[in-house]
Amino acid sequence: MDPKVFDVEGIDIQWCPGCGNFSILKILKQTFAELELKPEKIIIVSGIGQAAKTPHYLKANCVHSLHGRTLPIATAIKAVNLNLTVIAEGGDGDMYAEGGNHFIHTIRRNPNLTNIVHNNMVYGLTKGQASPTSQIGFKTPVQVDGVFEEPFNPLAVAIALNASFVARAFIGDQAKTVEILKKAIQHKGYALVDLFQPCPSFNKINSYQWFKEHTYYLDDSYDPTNRIEAFKKATETEKFPLGIIYVNPNKTTFEENLSVYRENKEPLINREINLEKLKSLILSKT
Repeated sequence: MDPKVFDVEGIDIQWCPGCGNFSILKILKQTFAELELKPEKIIIVSGIGQAAKTPHYLKANCVHSLHGRTLPIATAIKAVNLNLTVIAEGGDGDMYAEGGNHFIHTIRRNPNLTNIVHNNMVYGLTKGQASPTSQIGFKTPVQVDGVFEEPFNPLAVAIALNASFVARAFIGDQAKTVEILKKAIQHKGYALVDLFQPCPSFNKINSYQWFKEHTYYLDDSYDPTNRIEAFKKATETEKFPLGIIYVNPNKTTFEENLSVYRENKEPLINREINLEKLKSLILSKT
């Protein structure tokens, strides 16, 4: 499939020159095309921030939600329509700070969706204050003496909660990022992909060159089903590992655990509404 199928004509892309989001937009189109996904069968749920603008520039269904509220909406959409490819997408602030509580409990529920996080280690939309993943010592107009809090480690948190798929990629290597995203989307269950990207306007430290020097790819001998080794990899901070860090293929999904699908696998969106039952439920006092 041609990635141009996902192009949106005549729209002004409102990102700064050099923003890593341009590469992510290209990578997403390429990923969807190689998986031969149809635009009408994809829905991207985003929150607030520069990363959250991504679905505006890509031909697919879109829900632009509230700050940090992407994941519960995406979970509900998947529960209602099992036939959709659901992507929950946002920045490191949106997903790990405002949305941190939802991040934790979505991992526990294990809905069949892909959670893509644009991780540039800074708040870009609100002009450069530290985000949860900002490194110690990083100076901003707000953190004038430098960040002193321990950076949030989303991979370690996800593996500690036994997430079913955990990966990290760097957008400077588009081909490998596409392959990681393809596997994440094809995975049955919750799939986290933490995407390293630069923000040249507000983060002069964590540049393309910095990410190249501070990352490495896991080799072919690495076993992503070994949870203990995966947790060790997730806690490495001198150089961050790239690739599929952890996979647990044996977890049941949120949708499989819902009573409405135990006997009837037809998506809720396709079922007839019983107005009498609905009325009874609304009027019920219990």
